Amino acid sequence: MDDSIRKQLTPGARVCVTQQIPHRDKTWVDKIAGVVLEYSQKPTGSWFAHSKGDKLWLDRLKLQLPDGELMTLILDEYTAVEIVEPAAPAASA
Repeated sequence: MDDSIRKQLTPGARVCVTQQIPHRDKTWVDKIAGVVLEYSQKPTGSWFAHSKGDKLWLDRLKLQLPDGELMTLILDEYTAVEIVEPAAPAASA
């Protein structure tokens, strides 16, 4: 994922995420739109990954969908994230 998009994945931003799941002879495509609640990189429980701390680190995006449903997405090389509306700037005190 492009670093400029990663920096915009802040709570309150509206996004549209397109995920593709490749199969042998076709690709499933799913679009999810919602408001960002949290973006983070977290390790899996995988013990065989042999990377940072012997864990496989994944980009995780937690969204609130328009109907209120909460969804956590794993962002991989088949995922495209479009910023529909950036998060509102925090009010100064």
